Amino acid sequence: MKRTVLITGAGSGIGAACARRLAALGDNLVLVGRRRAALEQVAAGTDALVLAGDAADSATWAGFVEQIRARFGGLDALVCCAGGHGLGSALETSDEAWEAAMRGNLHSAFHSARACLPLLVERRGSIVLLGSIASLAAGPEVCGYTTAKHALVGLNRSLARDFGPQGVRVNCVCPGWVRTPMADEEMQPLMQHYGEDLDAAYRRVTADVPLRRPATADEIAALCQFLISAEASIVTGAVIAADGGSTIVDVPTLAYTRLENPS
Repeated sequence: MKRTVLITGAGSGIGAACARRLAALGDNLVLVGRRRAALEQVAAGTDALVLAGDAADSATWAGFVEQIRARFGGLDALVCCAGGHGLGSALETSDEAWEAAMRGNLHSAFHSARACLPLLVERRGSIVLLGSIASLAAGPEVCGYTTAKHALVGLNRSLARDFGPQGVRVNCVCPGWVRTPMADEEMQPLMQHYGEDLDAAYRRVTADVPLRRPATADEIAALCQFLISAEASIVTGAVIAADGGSTIVDVPTLAYTRLENPS
């Protein structure tokens, strides 16, 4: 029997890469996102069920779950790729911006998981939450995003502990820089300040990353594919950095590296 996999944030970036990869494996897909046109473009040539709506809105999920059961009979995996920004320090973060960061990065994952868990329990399925290296460390002036992504690690561990006895595995993937449309936007200030093109901006933000490059969306999708597969059957509650080594760098010793490589 084919697996059925639901992907949130499936209209672009990592979510779209997951959809393409899993479609190639022959999985049934349920694609959730706010932009129907983008979802339909990703779904083209597949038998995917397209569900346009906000994953952070609990009211949408009852109808979504009914459609999934009617179309595919159940659900084997949930990959939560929906996310968003949360820029600014605490003093620069309005109530509205704080709420948007929580909705986009945390509430979307919680409501998706809560709605899908009954289906996943039936099939002893699995969940992958897309965190970030911001789940593990703080970047400058991204208070809402950092807080929400840290909270996602707590959600991951809670879900894994509570539903492991029912056979449901839950894991969190924490990418560093990934070349996606959202990340491309974040390169714009560097491009403008230094008069550089997009490739040069990515080289700049990964200059101290051991692998010296960003990930591709397909590399992150490959990790998600592994985590929902039978090959990862003993892995649950894990928080996996997929960051080219960013989070292993001892920041206070970077000065010595720059002595050796002043460029």
